[in-house]
Amino acid sequence: MSIRNALFVLLTLLAMQTRAELMIEITQGVDNPTPIAVVPFGGTLSLAENIGEIVAADLQRSGLFRPIPPADMLAFPQRQQDIFFRDWRILGAEYMVVGAMEKIPAATPAATAEYELSFELYDVIGQKRVLTQKVRASSEGLRDIAHAVSDSIYESITGIRGAFSTKILYIEDLNRPGSGRYRLVKADADGARDKVIFASREPLLSPAWSNDLTQVAYVSFETSRPAIFRQNLLTGAREQLTNFQGLNGAPAWSPDDQKLALVLSKDGNPELYVLEVATKKLTRVTRHFAIDTEPNWTADGKGLIFTSNRGGNPQIYQVGLETGRVERLTFEGDYNARPRLSPDGKSMVVVHRYDGVFHIAWQDIASGDMRILTETWLDESPSIAPNGAMLLYATQHNNKGVLAAVSMDAGVKFRLPSKQGDVREPAWSPFKAK
Repeated sequence: MSIRNALFVLLTLLAMQTRAELMIEITQGVDNPTPIAVVPFGGTLSLAENIGEIVAADLQRSGLFRPIPPADMLAFPQRQQDIFFRDWRILGAEYMVVGAMEKIPAATPAATAEYELSFELYDVIGQKRVLTQKVRASSEGLRDIAHAVSDSIYESITGIRGAFSTKILYIEDLNRPGSGRYRLVKADADGARDKVIFASREPLLSPAWSNDLTQVAYVSFETSRPAIFRQNLLTGAREQLTNFQGLNGAPAWSPDDQKLALVLSKDGNPELYVLEVATKKLTRVTRHFAIDTEPNWTADGKGLIFTSNRGGNPQIYQVGLETGRVERLTFEGDYNARPRLSPDGKSMVVVHRYDGVFHIAWQDIASGDMRILTETWLDESPSIAPNGAMLLYATQHNNKGVLAAVSMDAGVKFRLPSKQGDVREPAWSPFKAK
């Protein structure tokens, strides 16, 4: 190994060891969030993670709940027979969560001990149990237990599947020329347990999850020009998928993870292509003198929505992969780009220019109705949560690149700035298969 390569490896490793966990800054919630008491769980005091605190933080971050501080609680019951509902009504709680953790001994000397949390959710006003459940994980998965509890509580009360157990990807720029400055990072949806997937001295762009959560695709400039790579999250193995002249960008996994939609300019101007990952067969999708870019798959895998300036200004279009028929989807405003479909395929979010400022907007596809969701500036790169309730996007705050989140009704907002560097290009993971 040359001295230059050895130095690059060392700098990359040092960059991976530097923690830059995102922080949560809730900036707006609903007007009347539901008061809920997450009673400290029994058997958790000696654990490395405060399970109850994580659950309360998850629920508060949704903007729909107002957790009651443990310091205000009159008692700390762990079982139904210990609950006196009048005490919780005095505190204004509408729901309460109680439970206890049990350590499960390892089955063999080589195995790892596990922890099992048994918890119950109660309707305080109705004085009835709403949910009872058990969640188990190893000592390394204590946060997984907490997020699973949050998911169950959220779904039981709202009827919407919780997304607290999901993951996010983002690009971080540490502003350190000559080092592993650009980092592709994976983290929990709340920004915790961040892990550097890849670090480079050259820019990284457009991270995209495979739907089975085992791979990511992204653009790297490490070869002196943009190229698309895929990386196995389990083994770390990387493969360069494209090496064409010109633009190689915007990878997006098909619903079955067998293909990638991407943008190539190898034949002149940027066009949409579909790459079969296993065979490397490449199929050109669009043929137009305009710029076609930023593809996103329809839920059935039979089409792509994308950005094109074929009408003069950037707007959103849809193309059928079998028919080649192109249909324009956006008409409001002179700039709409970076489309992302909702999980049900009935709506999408786009980067929309309004009064000269870039915001994130939601649009119903059937009616064309549009509403602006964000009030910040230079908003870009929206990514929808797999339950369709919120979206992440990149923006600027205090002259720094940060991630921000907003609910689809714009009633809930929070920021996720990094402790160091700028962050951008978020990608919210799909749900893990049950």
